[in-house]
Amino acid sequence: MPFTFTYSITGYIDSNLPITRGDKMIKLNQNKEQFASIPKKNNERATENLKYFSSKNITRLDESDPVELAVMTSQLIWPATHEESRPGAIILSAVDSWQLTLASADLIHHPNNGPILLIDNDSIPQATLDEINRLQPKGNSEGTQVKVMGNVSEKVLESLEDYKIDQITDDNPASFAAEIDRFYAEVSGELPENVIIVSSDDKAKDYSIIATYWIAHMPEPVLFVTEEEIPESTKEAIKKRENPTMYILGPSSVVSRQVEEELKELGKVKRIEGENPSEASIAFTQFKDEESGFGWGITDPGHGLSFVSSETPNFALVTAPLAHLGKHAPLLFLDKGEMSENMGRYLAKVKPTFEKSPMEGPYNHGFIIGSLGDISYSLQGIIDNKLEIEQKDGGGHH
Repeated sequence: MPFTFTYSITGYIDSNLPITRGDKMIKLNQNKEQFASIPKKNNERATENLKYFSSKNITRLDESDPVELAVMTSQLIWPATHEESRPGAIILSAVDSWQLTLASADLIHHPNNGPILLIDNDSIPQATLDEINRLQPKGNSEGTQVKVMGNVSEKVLESLEDYKIDQITDDNPASFAAEIDRFYAEVSGELPENVIIVSSDDKAKDYSIIATYWIAHMPEPVLFVTEEEIPESTKEAIKKRENPTMYILGPSSVVSRQVEEELKELGKVKRIEGENPSEASIAFTQFKDEESGFGWGITDPGHGLSFVSSETPNFALVTAPLAHLGKHAPLLFLDKGEMSENMGRYLAKVKPTFEKSPMEGPYNHGFIIGSLGDISYSLQGIIDNKLEIEQKDGGGHH
């Protein structure tokens, strides 16, 4: 007589009973629900005498000053101990210009291969200058060692006299992004067919910045529109492509349906959106266009993930190299520095599990960007646990 079992309408399974194939699926689904849940009670003493701010599945870049954070990221990605670990060309962009810095992230990618470091329009912070000197950039295919973005004072250029520099002086976001697109095609020898369309309006900033990590990871550029208009320079950049596919990043409140329809006259258009920047970042991290190959498509375990509070979006601009080398980790915005239910469900979806031994892998790893005031240590512990590999049947054995 075959074995049968019963369970209550709440989904409870008696753990003492043998589990058949169908029962196992129910239990696995319960495990996923457990993985997605967010703890209600925290240990308030967890940060006492804390000597190390990273944890087993998390590397924390513990810094709230964007200038210093850019340097910290550079040192993490480019040890510069020998020629192979030195960057090609360093990108210098002004602290207060998010649009130009975002567009510049396209040059983090090969063949330029370099970090974004921050400057002021009339001076270079000592931390930035020290990092340039430490890196000793090799130069890109044109020999350029430092790429200066936007208009800066003569004093800034004089500070770089020991290096071969190049400068893009345009301060208009749309035409600047189009120039970055042209320059990348020139040095790489190819013009990517795919482009990301984002808004240069300040109200759209948090949505637009989500693109930063992708363009550091892959050759596609960002091109700017506003909520209601497509600048001529953006149109011209799109028209250079034979068969463009445009990916709008953000809801219709930041890039209107009218703009979307106008873009369709220039090529294929797809929109990636969410109710808020955090939801949009989750959507983009999962998105994959199988036809074009565009998108992270991360829906299973074995990846790096970067976490930034939506309260500090500028941190994502300078930490984009985390998506360029190493674990190639996409950006996830934590809504106001907290974990939403949807974020919990997404992390449960990509949580690693094993059948016999945790050495089987795969493993996830997270990067948390900012100080304990930006993203709490308590939340770090929750994320660390959600990234941890666990037994598939929920036994919890390691």
